[in-house]
Amino acid sequence: MSVETNNHSHETAFAAWRSFTRSTRGPIMSAAASLAVILPLAIASYHIPVTTATAAEPVNANASALAAAPTVTAAPPAITDLPLEVAVVPLKDATGASFKLGDFFGKVMVINLWATWCGPCRREIPELVKLNKEFRSRGVEMIGLSTEDPDASAEKVRKFIQDFQIDYRIGWAPVALAAPLMKESQAIPQIFVISRDARIIKHFRGFSPANTYPQLKQALEDALK
Repeated sequence: MSVETNNHSHETAFAAWRSFTRSTRGPIMSAAASLAVILPLAIASYHIPVTTATAAEPVNANASALAAAPTVTAAPPAITDLPLEVAVVPLKDATGASFKLGDFFGKVMVINLWATWCGPCRREIPELVKLNKEFRSRGVEMIGLSTEDPDASAEKVRKFIQDFQIDYRIGWAPVALAAPLMKESQAIPQIFVISRDARIIKHFRGFSPANTYPQLKQALEDALK
């Protein structure tokens, strides 16, 4: 799916929002205050025409480059900003509702890239369900994005949600979102912890029963400070 921009106006809004949130980080800035700043900027500055509703292709779950990651947790990368082009990619969840990552600016986000056929993903998701119960009331937004084709996998994903009693948002990851995040490694699962000011502060590849849950929980505690 192509995402066009208009004279970099979206970059101006995004930069203004990031500058504001970083200067007011902490308990002084509530989620409601964040939205009060973000929405006028977004309405005034964003112009994101989309060519078609289904043009963005999901990561090919059958491609040889996409495989289950080893059951280890990679060292986190240097802190980096969430790419703007990723934040504005149109997404669909399992209920058919539209959303984008930019809708949750001002909140701590956990982005999980997974697939129904992925063994480590199956072992990891119960941990994410548990973490969601712990941190949802504290303003953390958990989002699971399947790398499978949304049309071919719709029934499997919905059954997966029921079987694993997933109570957080589940949708699909088009290439326009997954490729910039995953970069050189398309192995799954991968988890990204995004701070309130849209920085990637922790990145996990694979799943380690001994490490993923405590490290992810600590990353969320740090992000909420």
